[in-house]
Amino acid sequence: MESSEAIQSKILSFLERHPGELFKSKELSRRLGFANEKDYQLFMQALRVLQDARKVSRVKGKQFGHLHVQQQITGILQMTKQGFGFVAVEGSEEEIFIASSMIGTAIHGDTVEVSLFAPKAARQGEDAKREGEITRVVRRARQTIVGTIERAKNSFQVVPDDRKIIRDIIVATDQTKNAKEGDKVVVEIDSWGKQHFNPEGHVIEVLGRAGEVSAEILSIAREFKLPMSFPPEILRAAEAIDGRIPESEIKRRLDFRSHTCVTIDPIDAKDFDDAVSLETQSDGDVRLGVHIADVSYYVVEGSLIDQEAIKRATSVYFPNGVIPMLPEKLSNELCSLRPDEDRLAFSVFINLTPRGAVKDYEIVETVIRSKRRFTYEEVQTLLKEDSNKDADRPGEEFAPLLREMYALSSMLTKKRMKDGSIDFDSAEAKFQYDETGKPSAIIKKVRLESNRLVEEFMLLANRVVAMHVGLSKKEEHPKPFIYRIHDSPDPDRIRELSLFVEKFGYKLPVDGGVPSKVLQKLLEEIKGSEVENVINEVALRSMAKAIYSDKNIGHYGLAFDYYTHFTSPIRRYPDLLIHRLLKRYQGPLPLQEREEIRKRLPFIAKQSSDMERVAMEAERAAVKVMQVEYMKRHLGDEFQAVVSGVTHFGMFVEINDILVEGMIHVRDLDNDYYVYDEKKYSLIGRRTGQQYRLGDIVFVKVLRVNPEERQIDFGLVGEQSEVPRKDHRRRN
Repeated sequence: MESSEAIQSKILSFLERHPGELFKSKELSRRLGFANEKDYQLFMQALRVLQDARKVSRVKGKQFGHLHVQQQITGILQMTKQGFGFVAVEGSEEEIFIASSMIGTAIHGDTVEVSLFAPKAARQGEDAKREGEITRVVRRARQTIVGTIERAKNSFQVVPDDRKIIRDIIVATDQTKNAKEGDKVVVEIDSWGKQHFNPEGHVIEVLGRAGEVSAEILSIAREFKLPMSFPPEILRAAEAIDGRIPESEIKRRLDFRSHTCVTIDPIDAKDFDDAVSLETQSDGDVRLGVHIADVSYYVVEGSLIDQEAIKRATSVYFPNGVIPMLPEKLSNELCSLRPDEDRLAFSVFINLTPRGAVKDYEIVETVIRSKRRFTYEEVQTLLKEDSNKDADRPGEEFAPLLREMYALSSMLTKKRMKDGSIDFDSAEAKFQYDETGKPSAIIKKVRLESNRLVEEFMLLANRVVAMHVGLSKKEEHPKPFIYRIHDSPDPDRIRELSLFVEKFGYKLPVDGGVPSKVLQKLLEEIKGSEVENVINEVALRSMAKAIYSDKNIGHYGLAFDYYTHFTSPIRRYPDLLIHRLLKRYQGPLPLQEREEIRKRLPFIAKQSSDMERVAMEAERAAVKVMQVEYMKRHLGDEFQAVVSGVTHFGMFVEINDILVEGMIHVRDLDNDYYVYDEKKYSLIGRRTGQQYRLGDIVFVKVLRVNPEERQIDFGLVGEQSEVPRKDHRRRN
């Protein structure tokens, strides 16, 4: 039985979607599903409460309507490739539909003002989205656009890379900056035109030939407004930093240089921002040390370098390079925990019992000296006992320590999983390049035990730091802080996931919500199956996005009540901020300063979350560029793939071994007429009854590769095999 508040919410939501309309109480109750007598009585009670609160209006004939329906809203326009768009209503999940004829001169990402009107379907008595017309562009999302220049009749036009920008930009013949047809360019908008006229602009940068790797990667950086270099004044400020550590600073800190610390990183890493140590105590407990580069010592709050860092908020990792948050003098030199060099660190020492329970901890500024720089592969080799005692493996003297570390991390992993933490094991691709810089091979990254070792220690350190502040003694004014939060999944999305996995013979019970332990159980079940990647991806898409916030709600995916990011200040701004806050909270904090910090944190949290999302989208686009370039060399080649998505116009397939995704268009399925069955996630042949479903194994041939569109088209070859539901788990 629904509460009065829930019924009130349903009434208001319905009336908001039908502005300007009036409904009799009986019709309103029927439309909302409160038809029987008992439900109708509850419905009428809720309606009277809303009437008393002046949230609904009542007119003659006992008809009701919404009293406070907005006639105009402001929001961000999200365009589709089909030419229509949506504007989200702030503070609700409602989206206003914008037909292509109602968009005006607005483009994807613009902040716009929308005049609302009732949709036609609603006037006919059906439930539908509200519609609107864009009446004003409040703020442009961009003044420059990246695209390919093409010749028009008496001028040129730039076709945007972002297909959600549906209008080409006209460029006069004397405004091309000598760009040739087919070049990738950046165009600055001079005039946004009118409803039925294209924007006009001039070329400000020529990036190279469309389709070439260097031009495509550069275009991604420009498209996402990522700076490829630091302004001269920032570089000068970085070069001016004195790298020598004053003796007075060493005396002020815990001197940990004589103890054994090591770094463990990817083989191609240039910045080492974390080191680990482990020491056995006299009582049998162990003392884990997680030592993080003290970037806050060198990057002063409010300085030029700090202002640039908060603009970037994160480093961006492309397959063939990195756009760093901090200048190289800091990221690769002064703050990098290089072996056999004194470095300033911020350390978390955690005392654990032999069973992995945290007894106590200490967070302290230190000076350390890493004894060795390990790669993940080197540690993986040393974790395995070698019967040949004369084996001369690099770093052999550290093998006992590393095995102790791994035993502890394994115990921590088991404990975390027991508490309901979800382990999304998303596959990643690594590229190898030829002498020209083009990808010559794609290798599926293997998650090693050494990776898990480091990950587990970092998770624990982040958690301890968050609890240190979040669970500090209750004060009248709690300490402002930035948390890494992850909300529980949206019920509708998790219900869709449940229906999705059911197609493969798996169950995800959703009644009463889905605790992380239940989702964890499903992901364990699919491990090793042919559809593991597909279900992992769909499950990830059903999750809320993890973000930064000054309000703590816990982390659903990790099943942590308190969590933050402390361990990567070289590449993430929130981590740098956390270091500063921890130092500031070591002593008394005046109320005025506390309030100043509190006011700044929402902006920093939003900026960091926004830029993290931009970085992820740019990184995905860059990976796609490399995949397309690689597949150009494999036109006509055949591969085994799995169906990773189905739509009315075709199906997406992914080649498991190299994680390359492409499309099989319906037009290329020439043996039958295929119809999309949304409920079955399938394409079904009308004549043959042949079905292609999510998770099916198919054999494909590369038909077309379009670098400018970053698209790969496949065709089916040979006899196809359907993966048996639930019986397709072939690996252990």
